[in-house]
Amino acid sequence: MKRILGTVITIIVLGALGWGGTALYRYYNTPQEKLSFQTESVDRGDLRSTISASGTIEPEELINVGAQVNGKIMKFGIDADGKAVDYGSRITAGSVLAQIDDVLYEAEVRQAKAAKLQAEAAIKSAQANIAVSKADLLLAEQNWNRARELYPKKAMSRSDYDTARAQYFSARARIGVTEASLAQARSQLASAEAALLKAERNLNYCVITSPVDGVIIDRRVSVGQTVVSNMSASSIFLIAKDLKKMQVWASVNEADIGDIKVGMPVIFTVDTFPGRRFRGTVLKVRLNATMSQNVVTYVVEISADNKDGTLLPYLTANVRFIKASRNKVLTVSNAALRFQPEPSMVAPEFAGKFEELLHSRRGNNRLLWIRTPQGLKPVKVTTGLVSSGETEIVSGDIREGDEVVNGTVVETPGAPKVRKASGGSPFMPKMPQFKRRNLNPGRTKAGQQSAR
Repeated sequence: MKRILGTVITIIVLGALGWGGTALYRYYNTPQEKLSFQTESVDRGDLRSTISASGTIEPEELINVGAQVNGKIMKFGIDADGKAVDYGSRITAGSVLAQIDDVLYEAEVRQAKAAKLQAEAAIKSAQANIAVSKADLLLAEQNWNRARELYPKKAMSRSDYDTARAQYFSARARIGVTEASLAQARSQLASAEAALLKAERNLNYCVITSPVDGVIIDRRVSVGQTVVSNMSASSIFLIAKDLKKMQVWASVNEADIGDIKVGMPVIFTVDTFPGRRFRGTVLKVRLNATMSQNVVTYVVEISADNKDGTLLPYLTANVRFIKASRNKVLTVSNAALRFQPEPSMVAPEFAGKFEELLHSRRGNNRLLWIRTPQGLKPVKVTTGLVSSGETEIVSGDIREGDEVVNGTVVETPGAPKVRKASGGSPFMPKMPQFKRRNLNPGRTKAGQQSAR
């Protein structure tokens, strides 16, 4: 039993020694990490400061053509190419777009014409009655005058005198009645003429024509379909007046809308032509803002030329408003301006001023770092226009082609390079760094020299 226990202990001890030896071998023979700097050259080029937004391409002027009468679509008109009006048809002002069934409206026109003729006949009848009434009044007036002469002389009976007097006043009353009949007949004529005008206009509305030259963007009915003339269902055709001039309706965030000015140049792209840039100009800033998910946006209208007809209505546009631009200026990447080295990376002559150098980075006063054999050397520069990826260098001891550091790269033999983030937010907490103890000082020096 003791022999077996001793054998087990011996095996355990030998296994532990073997595992420990293997671990030590791997530890001391693992390739050491090497830190190197990533650099870029100072270039000279064009720089733009922009505001990004997205929008939709819209025709400059859209006309919604609808039906003003109810009825069934009998047929469509002919476009400028000799084909039936359809999507994309080119049309001219006054050309027929569609024909609505006009049987009922033609019957209403005939009925209105008959009513007009009846009213005209009533006028003539009233005028004739007036003439007869005037003749009766003249005769009655003469009889009444004669009765007033004869009755005092006892040459006429009282009955004849009263009859003559009644006939005179009755004839005068009939004149007013006949004149009223004439006025009524004339009012009936005016009503008949209005009804005829309405019926004729409705009959004309059965032929739907184009009010302008343009292109059919949308056709919303088919032959045989019944249209109803009301505000929600009368739209039949949507016409773009001129597709050679387009607009982009871009939604701009409230944080950027203050920088948008009328006349500002714009560059935009569309997904269907990824390699092409289109230019435009800010035309109008609409004041009716919209809110979606607590984000307030304003619609900005941009005018764009489309003489070649490349842009199609309702394409999605990726818009950049150009706030400012510089041509042929010195530029560096924003990463180079954000780069902040460790104190051990700085050349000895600047090590004592490291904190002072970092505090000097205020406003447009920034630092660039140039690699030297002794370490990194700071260069004070003044920045100007800032774009999304680059910044203008206005002044400083820097020249085109100079190499500046924009980051560090950790290299391990046999493994891909790992770039360490440069800069970063000063408000974010830093994770603690654990360094492995290195018992080989020669490698440590080699690593430091490589970093320099």
